[in-house]
Amino acid sequence: MPPRQAPIGIFDSGVGGLSVLKEIRHQMSAESVLYFADQGHVPYGSRGLDEVRIFSEQITRFLLRMGPS
Repeated sequence: MPPRQAPIGIFDSGVGGLSVLKEIRHQMSAESVLYFADQGHVPYGSRGLDEVRIFSEQITRFLLRMGPS
């Protein structure tokens, strides 16, 4: 399968996501990846659902503006 035109967008809280990103790059080496580590809001675990939802929506909008699949 040929690589996508747009990058694959990924985000996480910035703590464990680098290992996931590494594996994605290993298994999908032909794909472009746009990775967003939200280290400005860590830890997520101590935050309420509504607050995490707001962060997630803001980051998702940012990634969509960057053109991921």
